[in-house]
Amino acid sequence: MQRRARAWRSDAALLAVAVLVFVGCLISPPGLMDDVDASHAQLARNMVRSGDWVIPHLNGVPYIEKAPLPYWLIAISYLIFGVHDWAARIPFALSAVLLCWVTMRYGCWAFGERAGFYSGLVLATCVGLFLFTRILIPDVMLALCVVVCLWSLQRALNEDSDAIETEKHPGLWAAVLPASLAVGVLLKGLLVLVIVGGASIVYLALIRRLFSRGTSFSQTWRALHLVRGLLIFLAIAAPWHVMAMRRMPPYFDFTMHSEPGEYHGFFWFYFMNEHVLRFLGLRYPRDYNTVPRLTFWLLNLLWLFPWSFYLPAAFKLGYRGADRASRTRLLALCATLFLLVFFTFSTTQEYYSLPIYPSLALLLGCAIASGQDQDQDQDEGLLVTGYGTGSVKWLNRGRIAVAWVAAAAAVVIAGLLIAVRNVPAPGDISRVLQQNPSAYTLSLGHLGDLTIQAFAYLRAPLALAGLAFLVGAAGSWLLSGRRAVLAQAAMMVLFFHASRMALTVFDPYLGSRPLAEALTKAPQGRLIVDGAYYPYSSVLFYADRTALLLNGRKNNLEYGSLAPGSPAVFIGDQEFAQLWTQSERCYLITDGLQLDRVRKLVGSANLKTVAESGGKLLLTQQ
Repeated sequence: MQRRARAWRSDAALLAVAVLVFVGCLISPPGLMDDVDASHAQLARNMVRSGDWVIPHLNGVPYIEKAPLPYWLIAISYLIFGVHDWAARIPFALSAVLLCWVTMRYGCWAFGERAGFYSGLVLATCVGLFLFTRILIPDVMLALCVVVCLWSLQRALNEDSDAIETEKHPGLWAAVLPASLAVGVLLKGLLVLVIVGGASIVYLALIRRLFSRGTSFSQTWRALHLVRGLLIFLAIAAPWHVMAMRRMPPYFDFTMHSEPGEYHGFFWFYFMNEHVLRFLGLRYPRDYNTVPRLTFWLLNLLWLFPWSFYLPAAFKLGYRGADRASRTRLLALCATLFLLVFFTFSTTQEYYSLPIYPSLALLLGCAIASGQDQDQDQDEGLLVTGYGTGSVKWLNRGRIAVAWVAAAAAVVIAGLLIAVRNVPAPGDISRVLQQNPSAYTLSLGHLGDLTIQAFAYLRAPLALAGLAFLVGAAGSWLLSGRRAVLAQAAMMVLFFHASRMALTVFDPYLGSRPLAEALTKAPQGRLIVDGAYYPYSSVLFYADRTALLLNGRKNNLEYGSLAPGSPAVFIGDQEFAQLWTQSERCYLITDGLQLDRVRKLVGSANLKTVAESGGKLLLTQQ
């Protein structure tokens, strides 16, 4: 009874923190951002409106770059709550909360209640999980599938000879494993098979259950029920792929080159172009950048802040034992290193490492718990072993490092608030930002746009962030053990809400909602977007409009535009000039930097500004 009550308290506390962070920050403003954020929200709306849940469409053009499950989940949220920006965020916020809870339960199963709670808390309050759930990308859902797969693998193998309670339903977990893999495929393609498969193979090889002859080898494959698992996997993952192939033939094309103007159907584009050629860096269109490999590795220290300071303590843990805790740590380490190495040889984005956060959270939670009294864990169903003797020393060093970093951040923020105390803040923040497009490959690249004057617009979020760092500095310096950990978690919760406030200030710069509101109030007319769809996608979401794309047959919509029956929504300069000089009212959305080029096409006298926001313009000719 006491153990169950302790588990309930851990669940309630962890869920409260995760809900406060992820559900508490899904409200609007800030609105959906231009680029992938509003585009994915609009894809789901188009599914609901058209009834076509097989081939997603954007601006009427088939969009088959991504797997469909994230759009299905957003669409279901729309059907329940209506079409709103916050409704589009609900599946991702709930996935983040569920990911934290599953990670905690996994940690409790492997290490004990205290270490499990710390694992979930680390994940819920690290920078990376918060940052990469601000936009509608499925990586948090993929991370959930990966951690469920890893946990299912261990429980299906049922190798816990050290545990007081052995696994009662290994066959059930052997079914959960392929089901989770199939869901992961519907979330983000074949990547989940690579991550889970690669980590599992390395893990099984290290514990000598992969190629060893005799009983252990045969027991491994019998425990996983491979034939049944394959049937479960195909039953979930195959139907959509088959239907999409039938809708967009030819069915099988293995061409190993990608060039403009070529159309090879769904199979080639989705499997060959988006998986094989993207990994090799040969995909066309090359509408993506890549983060330098060393940067990709090192940024994970930032994404795990403040808990990355405890990583040395995690390295002191035991990984070689045959007990459940050691095997879990080894599997988490295999999953982490395999993904990092895999993307070292591929095109890379910062958020590609998100699936390793649960594994690292498990290691960090175990390390943090190792610095506290472990005696009670003997009563929680595990023989806790493998804690390094030097972990307490490194935990103390990590705690002091967090205190110094938080104190330095608080001092810098105080200096900024003093520096801008008399600086006016008229209009929106875009007036005082400088643009650095070369830095936008990085998720925090827009921080380089900030000027001293810009901080005048950020006084309130800066004040809250400063308070957060003061809490973290004081708690880390004056407290120890559990109380210091909770103080650091409180620091991050406050900091995340300060970040949401800052994103609200950046809203006109990162999104285009004010232009959509002006367009909705203006007289009816034909809408034209200057360039590709993504840079102005929030206008089209909030105005709920389609548009002609001026010189926009590129990037994400280029391949779909070649599909039979794709609408003629792409125009060139000559067609634009003809439309603009006709009697029908037209609207053009463009960037202020492109205004001179537009004037040369139609003349300054024929351009009237309807609205301006964030450096973007809504123009008309009447």
